[in-house]
Order: sequence, then structure tokens, then C-alpha cells
Amino acid sequence: MEGGADERARADGEGATIGEAKWSAIKALERAHPGIDADDVSFEVLDEGDEGEGRPARVRGELDPSAAAGGATADLPDEPAERVRAFLSRVVVALDLRASVDIQEDDEEIRATVNGDDLGLMIGKHGSTIDALQHLAQRIAFRGPADRKSVVVDAAGYRERREGVLRRAADRAVSEALDFDRPVELEPMNASERRIVHTYLRDRTDVQTHSEGDEPDRRLVVTPVKAGG
Repeated sequence: MEGGADERARADGEGATIGEAKWSAIKALERAHPGIDADDVSFEVLDEGDEGEGRPARVRGELDPSAAAGGATADLPDEPAERVRAFLSRVVVALDLRASVDIQEDDEEIRATVNGDDLGLMIGKHGSTIDALQHLAQRIAFRGPADRKSVVVDAAGYRERREGVLRRAADRAVSEALDFDRPVELEPMNASERRIVHTYLRDRTDVQTHSEGDEPDRRLVVTPVKAGG
């Protein structure tokens, strides 16, 4: 392999845990090699991290040459929903989890739910790992210009619980914004979570929302609407 290609087959990742750092590296590799999964990457731990000191875990992921050549998904099923199931089943095995993968599909969405015990490693801090898995699953499910559906990856009801947390945070922000007549920032969120809050509050006439800052610290701001303004 030439030097440039070899560089593209390696990526470093950071995260609060070793597991999150691994998925960060996989996500970086996936940009150049769509369709890879955890079985296609070997890892070197660069730093185990220290949460008390605020030092993240760091790993280096190296992609198997056969996967880099495009063979990562050759043995996956043809149907998108079954490709998602197969991909997540491999992740479950790679992370040594005792879990099953259930698939539901309708005209608009493929929803994959991983059910089992101790799925924190699959979810990650603030959902960072499961969001990376969802991104990969979307890319793996559909090849070429075929009609595409959205792919949602959930684990033990995390998405519903997280949406409830976001709505409660939005309600508190609205109350504070109206009580003190000032903009209120929420905690940093990824794009999908900001969209949940935007959608939840969009029909209100007493506040409006917008986003500020740069990723990964981009925040949603709730601002009171002046009467008659």
C-alpha cells in the first residue's frame, strides 16, 4: 500500500471512555471508507484517559486492507433493513455484549433497537457512540442512488428517554427566559438533538429558538418574543 493510502487507513479517536474513542476512530475512517464496521478495524490504545483529570481516552484505529479495498460489506444481506441488523449484530459481538437486535420498518424509516443488559458502552456519553453507530448504519444500509429511508438506532429505549430529558430542559429554559425576560442557552447538543428541541418549541408564540457556536459546542438558545414585536 502506498504511503498516502496507508495514512487514509488509520485514524485517531478520542472519547470519555476507550469504547467512545474507538467509535470516534471508526467514524473518522468511515468518511474515507464507507461501509466499514468494528470487525474491520484493529486498535492501539494511546492513552487510557483519566476522567478525574479531564483527560480523554485516545486510540489509533487501523483498517484491515481488505476492507479498505471495498470488501467490508460484501457479505452483508441485500435488503437495507437486514444490512442494518447484520451490522449491529457484529457490533454487539465486537463489544462483547449480551444483546439482541430488533428491526422495525415502515415506508419512511428503518428503526433498529438493541435490547440487552449493560448497554452503556453502546450508548456512550450523551449518546455519542450510538449516534456514531446510527451514522454508520445509514451509510451501510443504502448503496447507490436507490430510494433512501432514515435509519434510527436505539438501545434499550435510550432515544425516548433522551427526548424526554431534552423536552424537560426546553421547558425549564422557556420558563427561565419568560420569567427573567432574557435569552437562555441550553447545554451543547448535536444536530439531531437540537432539531428535537426546535421541533418541540416551534409552535410556541412566546419564545423562539436559534443555534449559536461551533460544533461540538453548538448550543440552542431560547429567546422571549416581545409582545407586539
